[in-house]
Amino acid sequence: MISTENLKKIFFVFKDVTPVLTSGVLGVVLLSCVVFGVHTYFNVTRGILSIGASVFQSGHVHRLFMYPFYHQTLAQLLLNVAAVLFLCGSVEKGVGTVRFVFLFLLLSSTTGLFYSFLDVLQDVGMQSQAEGLLPVTLACVALTTLHTKTTKAFLCGVNFPTIVLPWVLLIICTALIPHSVLPCNVIGILFGWMYGKGWFSLVEVSETRAGVLEKMMPFRLLRSISGGMFIPASAEERRKTLLPQINPTPGSYPVQAYAPVSSVNTADATAATYEGWPNVSSSLSSCAPPHNLHGHLSAQNFGHTHGHFTEQSFSHSCNHSHGQQQ
Repeated sequence: MISTENLKKIFFVFKDVTPVLTSGVLGVVLLSCVVFGVHTYFNVTRGILSIGASVFQSGHVHRLFMYPFYHQTLAQLLLNVAAVLFLCGSVEKGVGTVRFVFLFLLLSSTTGLFYSFLDVLQDVGMQSQAEGLLPVTLACVALTTLHTKTTKAFLCGVNFPTIVLPWVLLIICTALIPHSVLPCNVIGILFGWMYGKGWFSLVEVSETRAGVLEKMMPFRLLRSISGGMFIPASAEERRKTLLPQINPTPGSYPVQAYAPVSSVNTADATAATYEGWPNVSSSLSSCAPPHNLHGHLSAQNFGHTHGHFTEQSFSHSCNHSHGQQQ
């Protein structure tokens, strides 16, 4: 039987591991689930929204924008959604929800276009169709690694350079996620790297333009979706959203305790001890050699030791001074 304390610990660990759900990522996940539900319910032909040579041969250009949201099996959908939730949230937090949506569509369309062109050049027996969120997810990871200040990545107990992280995830995801096409995933990483280098600066959405668009439809709908955090386009507003100001309640911080007034008045009585231990400085001050009228040390107190104190003369002078005080 699990105790209440263990349940609380499990809850807090799960809370720390769970990523913050943003509006753009939530919209991508919901649209993927809707497309999969429609495809399953109406028993639509497999590969109807996949990309490949058919984009140019049949003129199905709409597939370049729809293939990320199309998944053939439930396992493929769940694994792709998990990858998006854990790997794409940081990009949206860095650029805002509006710019993330345009970035997602730009990376998916360019990756699909280039892969479809390469698929046309291959033989008929070598052609393969691709779909799913994985190519765009890896592109977002490649974009993040170019703008992060972290030089080392840690995965499964192994340290490696951060720039290698997309390629490590490429091997893992291609092996685990069904219906994932390796060339399409590689192209996604390359286009994410190109976007991070600024090669698509001419088609980027500026921060000012994104601030205007986020007040229009359909971005107003994303803002109203409960359960997702809408990230503003403005850097200042984005900082306030991600790092809210903390207003502590009065008395929540520890206060330094001071000595009471009564102890200050009785300082002379307790000067001989300090926290229960004998005050050595007070004892040495009482044993100090007497001063003459002119404020100088008398030469007789040194005896005939030529400037050195002996243990006997020191103890004798201490006993003599204590006797005078009594």
